[in-house]
Amino acid sequence: MGEQPIFSTRAHIFQIDPATKKNWVATSKHAVTVSYFFDSTRNVYRIISLDGTKAVINSTITPNMTFTKTSQKFGQWADSRANTVYGLGFSSEGHLSKFADKFAEFKEAARLAKEKNQEKMEFTSTPSQGGAVTRKVLAANKHALKKESTSSLAPPSPLTSESVNGTEDERAAPDMPQPFEARGGAEPSHNALVFSHSSPSVNKHWEAELAALKGNNAKLTAALLESTANVKQWKQQLAAYQEEAERLHRRVTELECVSGQTTATRSDKTALNRTIEELEEALRSKEDELERLKMDVQSANQFHSQRDSLTHKLQTVEQMNQALEAQLGELEQRVEADRRERETFRQSLRSLLQLLDGKILELSQLREALAKLLECS
Repeated sequence: MGEQPIFSTRAHIFQIDPATKKNWVATSKHAVTVSYFFDSTRNVYRIISLDGTKAVINSTITPNMTFTKTSQKFGQWADSRANTVYGLGFSSEGHLSKFADKFAEFKEAARLAKEKNQEKMEFTSTPSQGGAVTRKVLAANKHALKKESTSSLAPPSPLTSESVNGTEDERAAPDMPQPFEARGGAEPSHNALVFSHSSPSVNKHWEAELAALKGNNAKLTAALLESTANVKQWKQQLAAYQEEAERLHRRVTELECVSGQTTATRSDKTALNRTIEELEEALRSKEDELERLKMDVQSANQFHSQRDSLTHKLQTVEQMNQALEAQLGELEQRVEADRRERETFRQSLRSLLQLLDGKILELSQLREALAKLLECS
């Protein structure tokens, strides 16, 4: 759709003197039309005013700008991009108030459009599937660490267009404000802010998650090695317990055969039976511990596969980032080429106008000569 005017009025235009930064310099000899324009393709609001073919105002509205009323009929704002301060003198206080209200309205719309564009870029630069996988991996790591701790060795939408054209011819000169020091700081470029915000934040997000996963992997690996060593030790203890139980059974049998059913033999047999029961209970607990360790090993294997998947996705995101940077470079080159073409066109147009003025002058002189010749004849 391009850029469309949404509000217009008439005013005398001034700019701050670039040498003194204190005095006003009139840029229009009479009241001219001052219009707000909206570019729907870029969500940008601008103030534009033409004095004939000369653009006396071309100011893009940003959220940091402020329109100040310095008198009943005069207002001003600073444009750091143009490195100047604009002043407008109106024919009435109502025109000034209407222009100030529109300035505040479009400034708020520009702020909302900027925030909406930033949120859109952040949303599109965060892969949803990667976030779901990351949450699953973190949950699995938390579950594995919990098992490790328990299994120790001890068992806006755009504004509606509005056009208010000033039709009165302001004959009275505007009220001149008192001189003041120009203010305003450098404002960041909107496009550069968006592109610089998206790519590094994605890389930092994935690098932080990868570092956390590497730390959890190291912990699980250490726990797995320790558990493997404990399993070997428990197997050795189990074999020793089994040998001890067999030896005790044989001893009990020998004692029963040799000594008979004496009281001492019964007490020894009872003690041996209790020892055997304790050993069997310890054996069952070790078997349960061994099952838990097997489950930990399976969880560690799943973690390895998930870590490889995240590494692959991180590489994909880096490639997308490089592609976006390349596209940004191409866009900047195109913008620069378009600017040069427009400048060449303007120069050609100026040359054509000068040539046309010369031809018109020649025709005028020729007409006068012919008129004189006609009068003489």
